Order: sequence, then structure tokens, then C-alpha cells
Amino acid sequence: MKINYDKTEEFTRDFKKLLKKFSSLVDDLEVNKQYRIELFHCKGIDSRSIFEIQGVGNTAEFKFFKVKKFQCKDLKGRGAKSGIRLIYAYFPIEQKIVFIEIYFKADQANESKQRIIDFINTIK
Repeated sequence: MKINYDKTEEFTRDFKKLLKKFSSLVDDLEVNKQYRIELFHCKGIDSRSIFEIQGVGNTAEFKFFKVKKFQCKDLKGRGAKSGIRLIYAYFPIEQKIVFIEIYFKADQANESKQRIIDFINTIK
């Protein structure tokens, strides 16, 4: 089973901004897709690094998740406790993921609920 990936314009902006700080982010995202997201959604393997975001309009068609244990090579010695957070929408029927937000916890405490709401409004 293969997951299709997409991203919002806001995610692309977040990513480019973080890429200036963490040059390994492109590779890190691929590793996290393969060893966290795909294992969780395709094989049902829970590494306790992905959490469903509650109270944001989850339905049978889509759910929102946060990757907390995002490994980043540029943050040596911190392993999965890099402080980078990845927010995405998962569409189980289509096997599709849309990245909504990526941020560094030192710069921002939590995901933007407004961004999730705005995303929901674009897909309705």
C-alpha cells in the first residue's frame, strides 16, 4: 500500500524557513514518512510518536495528526526529541496525506488550530 503525499502552501513556507536552520530537513522528512507515518497508517505499527489531534473536525473521511518524535540529523544528540513538530491530514480512503504545518517547538508552542480549520474549509 502506497501513501500519496501533498502539502499546503503554508507548509511549504514553514519548511523553507526551517530548512535555513536545519539543512538535513529534506532527508529527515523522507525518513519520518517511511519509518513513522507509513508504518503507523499502512502497517498499524505505533511507535508512540504520532498523535491524533482532537477537537478539530475529524471525520471518517479525514483525521489530523501530529508527529512529535521527528528525528532531525542537524539536532545531534537529541534523537527523536528534536522539538520539530509535523502536522498533517490523513485521508484513509484515498491513502493520502496532506502536510499542513511544520514548526520548531522553541519557536512555537503548539500547532495552529486556525490553519487546520482553514484547511478543512478548502476541502469542503
